[in-house]
Amino acid sequence: MKSAKLLTRLTLVWSRDSDQKIYVQDRMREVGRDLWSWLAEGAHVYVCGDAKRMAKDVERALVDVVAQHGVRSKDEAIGFVAGLKKTSRYQTDVY
Repeated sequence: MKSAKLLTRLTLVWSRDSDQKIYVQDRMREVGRDLWSWLAEGAHVYVCGDAKRMAKDVERALVDVVAQHGVRSKDEAIGFVAGLKKTSRYQTDVY
């Protein structure tokens, strides 16, 4: 996928592999400006993992990134993320 230029960046996070807990939502906020730029250009987001906490925290971080870097109100950011879901650009495989 990388050589076909379909994938330009992949960030993986395992919160239990180090002394310092780093979560997916932390990485999302760290690269918020880039994440927003990719979303504005049509990127898709795929989330896999824990449904109880991680999935909700990741969605909350996505809303925060859209609000901050997309210069939208919280309600507009929530609507934007809902649109990503509706068009299958935000998909989760949570359990």
